[in-house]
Amino acid sequence: MHLLRPNLRHLIRALLALVGLVLAGVGFAEPPAVKMVTIHAGAYAPLLRTTKDAAQVAVAAFLLDELPVTNAEYLAFVTANPKWRRSQVSGLFADSSYLDHWTGDLEPGPRAPAGAPVVRVSWFAARAYARWAGKRLPTTAEWELAAAAGYTRPDGKNEGAFTRDLYAWLARPVPAVLPDVATAKASLHGARGLHGLVWEWVDDFNTAMVTGESRADSGLERDLFCGAGSVGAKDLGDYAAFMRQALRSSLKANNTTSSLGFRCARDLPASPAPTP
Repeated sequence: MHLLRPNLRHLIRALLALVGLVLAGVGFAEPPAVKMVTIHAGAYAPLLRTTKDAAQVAVAAFLLDELPVTNAEYLAFVTANPKWRRSQVSGLFADSSYLDHWTGDLEPGPRAPAGAPVVRVSWFAARAYARWAGKRLPTTAEWELAAAAGYTRPDGKNEGAFTRDLYAWLARPVPAVLPDVATAKASLHGARGLHGLVWEWVDDFNTAMVTGESRADSGLERDLFCGAGSVGAKDLGDYAAFMRQALRSSLKANNTTSSLGFRCARDLPASPAPTP
């Protein structure tokens, strides 16, 4: 029998490798199709601002995932993108606790149920997932605008049932196993779990507060530091907003925690121009 030509041997080897990858489900996972809700245009009043900042930030209408990203959805991402698996991720992009509650690279395990929100993911990882899914992370202004709505009214802070649930969640310790996202209540917009499941990454989290190194910068307001930081706050009684501000200002982009996940956003498609 004649030996196969080298080029043909290489082709067969490549085809066999391709079949093996397909059978293993590696590298071919598609971004999951998830429901998104419309967050209508509005304004976000930053919790802390200097005298140079506008009192409100206009926010255009946008699309937001109904639910935070789950372990099952994140598994599809790391299956398709090996460099984001726990054993292969660079320390520059995720710290040592990245997905460390998962049983293995491609096995979330009992501490990370399929329907529970994925946590212990860094900002870098969340952004990479969003790009893979054809989306992006919401901005602080977008997330806060969406999260301000209660169950039945746009100003949740004036809705008794909503505020009771919010502060009851803030008072509870993080459970060892997070609940399924399907258990989250829907807001007026239809988004679920913005409060009550996990904290969530936003794209511009690192603009939450200036750094301590900036104190020598003559262009910055001195009252943003230490106890005087609340002087410019829009609502001194908004404890939940202060907690979110504190969390964001303490994070680095490669940090991961047991209570920090994310969801994705997308710009609304442009309306077609009217026909003349």
